[in-house]
Amino acid sequence: MRTPDELRDLVERYLEELALTPELGGLEEAVRYGIVGGKRIRAVICLAVGEAVGAEPERLLPAAAEPERLLPAAAALELVQAFSLVHDDLPALDDDAERRGRPSVWAAYGEDVAILAGDALLAEAFRLALSYPNSGVARELAQATLGMIGGQYLDVKGETADLARLHRLKTGALFSASVACALAAANVPEREQAPWRAFGDELGLLFQIVDDILDGDGYAAAEGAERARELSDDAAARAQARLADVDGDTSVLEEIVAGLAARTS
Repeated sequence: MRTPDELRDLVERYLEELALTPELGGLEEAVRYGIVGGKRIRAVICLAVGEAVGAEPERLLPAAAEPERLLPAAAALELVQAFSLVHDDLPALDDDAERRGRPSVWAAYGEDVAILAGDALLAEAFRLALSYPNSGVARELAQATLGMIGGQYLDVKGETADLARLHRLKTGALFSASVACALAAANVPEREQAPWRAFGDELGLLFQIVDDILDGDGYAAAEGAERARELSDDAAARAQARLADVDGDTSVLEEIVAGLAARTS
């Protein structure tokens, strides 16, 4: 099993070497600018799930779960995440002129180019997802992207009464897809997916609560920091319990869950 850092390095190299559609022309610079940075946690989760389900080779096609086979799906997740950030930063939404310590895409290239760059990132993501022989990866990615957009709509309209639903859509959907896309790429039978999907749901909730605690908003603002930490611990415990219900070596995923939970201590 590769470590999270090793899986992250695989994703970074893949994204750096990714050939974008030639028709983008001069837009490619802004598109690549929007990809740079981030922890790649969604992609790492996708690859780690792929390795875990590969621990039972009789269930899969030969080499179906090797990380290299899952890299297009993992990269597609990162491109969708990048698309969402490029558009979220726009003045019409969050109006953030800085992202990860440098100008956001719209601040560096202009709002018009940023809109087009975000559109291109989304299209490139689906180009990768559609490179698989079946439609499973693309279908999971589409459902998650639509959920994310729906959650963003609730956020920008201030419809925050149901905080759990908002975050399940805005953040959790793409985390769930990190698991589901790996299952689709590895041809895991649907009857065996339930515990994996439950794990993905808990992981998305855990990430959002931890993020809110660190930023002092969301769950931390609504529930208080102490209660938010309790919710984080509960989500981490449930995520670890879900992993105990699946076959395969889940040690890397257990490490990721523990690392997320430890960020609030």
